[in-house]
Amino acid sequence: MFGPHLTMDLYGCDAKLLSDATHVYRILDEMPALLKMKKISMPQILPYEGSPGTFDKGGVSAFVLIATSHISIHTFAHQKYASVDIFSCKPFDTGKAISYMANKFKAKKIETNLLSRGKEFPKEVSRAKAIVVRERHGLKPRGTRH
Repeated sequence: MFGPHLTMDLYGCDAKLLSDATHVYRILDEMPALLKMKKISMPQILPYEGSPGTFDKGGVSAFVLIATSHISIHTFAHQKYASVDIFSCKPFDTGKAISYMANKFKAKKIETNLLSRGKEFPKEVSRAKAIVVRERHGLKPRGTRH
C-alpha cells in the first residue's frame, strides 16, 4: 500500500487555542519530527473570519507538506471543533499523533478513522510492471470479484 491516512475529529476543544494561528503553526512545525516524518515545507497558515449566514464562524486552516504526503488542520473555534488529517507514505505512531492533538487543543472527545491508502500502489518497479502487464491484458486486479 502507499500508506496510512489518519483522520481525527476533535470535539469540545479550547476555542482560544483553535483561533490562535501561532499555536496551530507550532503544532504543524513540531508534529513531523514527533512522528519521524520528513518536513519538506514550512507550515502554511490561513486564519479565516468565516462566512456570514453559515455554520462557519471562523477559525484556522493550515497544512504542512511532508515527504510525499501532508498534515492538515481545520479549526472551527465557535463550535470548539478541529478536523485533522495525517497522510503518510510510511507507517507512523497513530496513538502518539492522537494523544498529541488531544493535548494541544484540549479536546474532550476524539473520533478517529485510519485508512490504508493506495492498496495497489506499487512502491517497487517490479510490482508496477506486473500491474501494468495485467491491466494491458485485460486481467482483473487481484482481490476483485468483478
